[in-house]
Amino acid sequence: MDKDTRVFIASIQEDYAARVREGLEFIGSLSQIDSTTRIAIKPNLTYPTFRPGVMTTYDAVEGLVKVLRDKTEHITIVESDSGGYNPFSISEVFEKTGLLALGKRYGIKVVNLTGMPSRDIVVKTAFRKLHVPLPKLLLDETDLFITMPVPKVHANTLVSLSMKNQWGVIQEPATRLKLHPFFEQVIYAVNKALPRSISVMDGTFGLTRNGPMRGDVLKLGWLLVSNDLFSADYCGTQLMGINWDRVSHLRYAFRKERLERVKKLELNTSLEPFKSREFYLQREWTDLPGLVAFKSRLAAYVGYESMLARPLHWALYLWRERLY
Repeated sequence: MDKDTRVFIASIQEDYAARVREGLEFIGSLSQIDSTTRIAIKPNLTYPTFRPGVMTTYDAVEGLVKVLRDKTEHITIVESDSGGYNPFSISEVFEKTGLLALGKRYGIKVVNLTGMPSRDIVVKTAFRKLHVPLPKLLLDETDLFITMPVPKVHANTLVSLSMKNQWGVIQEPATRLKLHPFFEQVIYAVNKALPRSISVMDGTFGLTRNGPMRGDVLKLGWLLVSNDLFSADYCGTQLMGINWDRVSHLRYAFRKERLERVKKLELNTSLEPFKSREFYLQREWTDLPGLVAFKSRLAAYVGYESMLARPLHWALYLWRERLY
């Protein structure tokens, strides 16, 4: 890791943009942006309408856009459709959350990545090579990628932070389902394939007990900014009071990146005042079929692609309330 790897954390005041500016200046990214820089912003939009602790707040996105718009007009907010047996159009979410109107107000683009031109990256697993399509918009037409995760627990991956947020740039929902059993390798490869990336973690709220969409909301009131996604997630797990080595995709990534990388970073202040001990994961029994399908390619095929998929989901929802 370079010696200039930095993590900024601060309480959110009324002016979110001021904190974002401080963070970007501390990590040295703001000075690297000029009028030609093409920026893609990826918020976490995992529900049809805004839910605190589940989705990036409007104020966080607007605060970031305000700061960036002073430097460049080449800004695009991106996300893909949700899939599985609870699908929704991200284009409708853009409208309902006000992000579409925000784009018009600031003269920037708001883009649904689903169906856009893509280019495959090759991901090597233990026994096979996977071809994972990613948007050309991000791979070939973006200079700076900014992920905006929310600190929350996740029934399948334990936590959802900076790295996990990029699962949504795999454009086609059906593809994401098929790739679940290879999550650790794929999410690492996706993050490595993207252009220069920084994290602006929206800690206005967090989600505990169950996630990524159900659970209990925590009021946190902080913002974390880092020029290294792995370091952002290392600090994020500390803030959540969850040991990073319990998170399989972080174990995989830190092994690849060498653990020393995330320990040698410069902080603007101590993390201690911002730490929470309230984050925990408590799965319900109705989460277990999804967890098995997440880990097993055979179970994923049976649960999502086979003739048994529909009746199995029908039976599950006799017991489990639909998410929306």
